[in-house]
Amino acid sequence: MSILPWLQLHWQHLCDYRSQNRVPQALLLSGIKGLGKLQLATQYATALLCANPQHNGLACDHCNSCLLFKAQSHPDFIRLQPEEPGKTITIGQIRQLISRLTLKPQFDKYRVIVIEPAELMNKAAANAFLKYLEEPTERTVVILITSKPTRLLATIVSRCQKLAINQPDIAIVNSWLKQHTEHKDVSLLLNLAQGSPLLALSYADEGTLSLRNDCFEAWMNISKQSSHPVIVAENWLKLPVPSLLTWVTTWVIDLIKCHYTVSSDALYNPDFKDRLHTLTEKIDLKGLYELYDLLLMRQKLLDTSINKQSLFEEILITWADLNLREQK
Repeated sequence: MSILPWLQLHWQHLCDYRSQNRVPQALLLSGIKGLGKLQLATQYATALLCANPQHNGLACDHCNSCLLFKAQSHPDFIRLQPEEPGKTITIGQIRQLISRLTLKPQFDKYRVIVIEPAELMNKAAANAFLKYLEEPTERTVVILITSKPTRLLATIVSRCQKLAINQPDIAIVNSWLKQHTEHKDVSLLLNLAQGSPLLALSYADEGTLSLRNDCFEAWMNISKQSSHPVIVAENWLKLPVPSLLTWVTTWVIDLIKCHYTVSSDALYNPDFKDRLHTLTEKIDLKGLYELYDLLLMRQKLLDTSINKQSLFEEILITWADLNLREQK
């Protein structure tokens, strides 16, 4: 598998670590979701484990180590993640990991551990992992992957070599998307994905635009009092919550921008511009900022056990009240 085009410079940086014999014992990869951080970490792990890496730094795919990696049975590669979706990485998992790391790597190369998403280590797990970082084992490379680095312990971050992956150049991403999807409007996909190319591609492949349009219609119907927010909230329970919250947040951001009569290029949802402009005529700016603040606060609760229906009901009832308030 080739390196994603917007990650080429980052890959070269990682290769330089190896060629200069200064591979970090702890590496922190950060950046928004959908940039390919896990893919980059996996490619680096296979290269570190490979017996005969190629001139471009990639693994050969043919040696015994590469074959074991493909079979997901390499003894010197460990991937640590929550045991269930929506759960944390527990201290029990970290203790099991540290226990395995007391043994020497079975091959002559490195041993690589990938922890993702690293910010989901709970407090006890993070503290136990910090103790390991203070006295790491030989020939072991830990790669932490996060889209929320501020949620990691500062002491863990300070012990890592950092590689921040910023949003890629639009021209590079547009070119790549056009090669990988037949969707006519890759710019719109990228807007909806907030600059995340892999997320934009998944939107195209999974027909997400159609789903997003249906949700926007329901949201608009609430503003016109032709749909009840509680019923819409119940229907939305079947849909991906993070994506829905992101969409609603961009609609509110665009409404705020429309108050300032910005151009279509500045909107997340340029295809909704006319309908959003119509809404701005009856909703005041203060109310929109209050709804925006609510959305930001609720997004922070996505990794908790919050009741999703209550979450949507609160947001949609607030939206309905905002429209009713301005119609009085």
